[in-house]
Amino acid sequence: MTEIKKIIAVVVTYNRIELLQRGIASLRQQQGLSKVIVVDNGCTDGTCEWLDEQTDLTVIHQENVGGSGGFYTGIQRAYTDGADWIWCMDDDVFPRPDCLIQLLKYIEQPSIGILSPRRLLDGQVFTHEFQKFDFTNPLASMHGRKLAKQQISQATEIVGADFEGPLINRTVVERIGLPNKELFIFCDDTDYCLRTHLSGFRLQYIPDALMDKHKFFNDDTWVTRNQKKKWKRYYQIRNEAYLNHHYGRNWGVRYLRSFIGMIGYIIPALFTMPFSKAWQWKDLPMLWQAYSDGIHERLGKR
Repeated sequence: MTEIKKIIAVVVTYNRIELLQRGIASLRQQQGLSKVIVVDNGCTDGTCEWLDEQTDLTVIHQENVGGSGGFYTGIQRAYTDGADWIWCMDDDVFPRPDCLIQLLKYIEQPSIGILSPRRLLDGQVFTHEFQKFDFTNPLASMHGRKLAKQQISQATEIVGADFEGPLINRTVVERIGLPNKELFIFCDDTDYCLRTHLSGFRLQYIPDALMDKHKFFNDDTWVTRNQKKKWKRYYQIRNEAYLNHHYGRNWGVRYLRSFIGMIGYIIPALFTMPFSKAWQWKDLPMLWQAYSDGIHERLGKR
């Protein structure tokens, strides 16, 4: 294997100190890792103080600018520090000891831009990776040929992956720049993968490179889970509408697909309001605002 100068991991964290500590312990087991950069997105749970005690980490403290702003900062720093490959992840995934070694087996392939590991949730394969972007059919998902519907046992070409373990080639950053920090949360990884794909790079899913993923909301009811995640719906709807509008190739994708997605939240909300606290009348304008902001490409933190 060609000598690699630097492989730098970038971890973005916000108020999940126990998960972060587990993740850092996992990274300390990785062979070939040159440095770990942790972006503290304004933590208030003791994470800041703990990070400042870690002498083997490069720590960046900043205000909470969301996952997209965190990866913007972290990738920028890793690139400036001379990384040849940048390994990105949230604080809720934990690479197994040979995860990086498995990814590095594929870095010499022509035009490789991003290598994505396999995530496991309670021992079961968890994947959002997909093999086709659909910006022509407004009634279909943007994410076509999802790996979740396939049995994958070898390195597989993809076009999209989450920011939960992708190994990114330095030349990708040179050519397309940094993630769109204005997305705040949701779809920043989809947008970055799309830009990578459109720039001629290859993306691959590596099933032998394993990461464990933390399972949230284990004991929550449907109502409680929706209440906890409600504030995120604005960004999810808005950013998907932004991608459809920005990259869509016809009127239906640019406007109708996201409108249908918004209605997919409004209808269940209307039906469950009489007997559930999951949604309230005051939430509905937020859903419409998210759609409107997306198709007008108004981004940033809400």
